[in-house]
Amino acid sequence: MNSAKRKEEQAVINGGAKLSPWSKALRADAAWEDKDEFLDVIYWFRQIIAIILGVIWGVVPLKGFVGIAIFCVINAGVLYLYFSSFQQIDEEEYGGTWELTKEGFMTSFALFLVVWVIFYTAIHYD
Repeated sequence: MNSAKRKEEQAVINGGAKLSPWSKALRADAAWEDKDEFLDVIYWFRQIIAIILGVIWGVVPLKGFVGIAIFCVINAGVLYLYFSSFQQIDEEEYGGTWELTKEGFMTSFALFLVVWVIFYTAIHYD
């Protein structure tokens, strides 16, 4: 489905009202007029995933490369499924699948490491 037709359908569904980015983020197949808005949603979803996984990894306690590798797979996989299956956006409008997959990845990785270390140290360090 082309993006112009999706925008028209979304305007009819929404009654012409502009939705907030977070309400569009939780609605399947939402129309994203502003590309930066969608990239912001991807960025902040990554940060939320990083915090959640950092806490889990610290409590469990996971260690080493296995924890990092699992984080990378989950982080990239969940966001890929989100923008390709749930939102069904045209990746080429955003520079391709790789651009969307790496959007905010390094900052979420850094946040994940900080949260993981803090929780692991607080709970398991004697």
